[in-house]
Amino acid sequence: MQPVLFSILGFDVQTYGVSKALAAWVAAVLLARAFEARGLDRERAYSFVLWSTVWGFAGAKVYFLLEQLPTLTVHDFGGMGFTWYGGLIAGTLAAVVMVRRWELPLGAVAGAAAVPMSVGYAVGRLGCLLSGDGTYGRPTTLPWGMTFPNGVVATDVPVHPTPLYEAIGALVIAAILWWLGRRTNGPTIFAGYLILSSAARLLVEFLRTNSPAFLGLTQPQLWAVVGIAAGALLAWVARRRRREEQGPVGVPSAEAGMSDREPAGLAR
Repeated sequence: MQPVLFSILGFDVQTYGVSKALAAWVAAVLLARAFEARGLDRERAYSFVLWSTVWGFAGAKVYFLLEQLPTLTVHDFGGMGFTWYGGLIAGTLAAVVMVRRWELPLGAVAGAAAVPMSVGYAVGRLGCLLSGDGTYGRPTTLPWGMTFPNGVVATDVPVHPTPLYEAIGALVIAAILWWLGRRTNGPTIFAGYLILSSAARLLVEFLRTNSPAFLGLTQPQLWAVVGIAAGALLAWVARRRRREEQGPVGVPSAEAGMSDREPAGLAR
């Protein structure tokens, strides 16, 4: 593991920070292509990712600090320590504000963002693995157990490399969402993102060291349950709306397929 990539004039360039910047860049490139495919301004995609990332990191840090309140120290305000669900909430709110301000079709943007978000998350989790930031799992005797003697949070005991599990899972989810995107519309794709990514986090938490918060579930697992429920509700609403647009005889109405306001001929 290599928490510091290199140093310039005494300034350490952290693996963690570089991985997050790379994740945002990859997500922006993919989102720009998705925007273009839907007839949207690709330049908006870069601003979209930039501000969602900035506010997402702010939300992730604030959420982390709130979690540490009983034992909050000056060290907690450093460059490490972010809670993913805080970032997701703040980033999503920022995204909705931009969608409304730029008068973009919310459904189309949500669908376009699903795959880039998954791929970006995978890149970011690989950065967590390489920096050894302490998000790994419990001790294990499995042959792929890893030690992090030089990590930010060091350990010589083989543990589950849960960031690697999450990165692989996110790439699989991205592939599923890409396949789904060729067959359905934006809201349904985003619903799939919520359900699959939340389910992945729910499962991986069983290998992590976070303490139970309620009903034997950790705080991330509780958020995961909320994410699955929200995704299922969104999928149900999108399906019901499509049925209403098709009419009683199954013939699409004049506005069928446009519930997410994608350009004509591009709604999927």
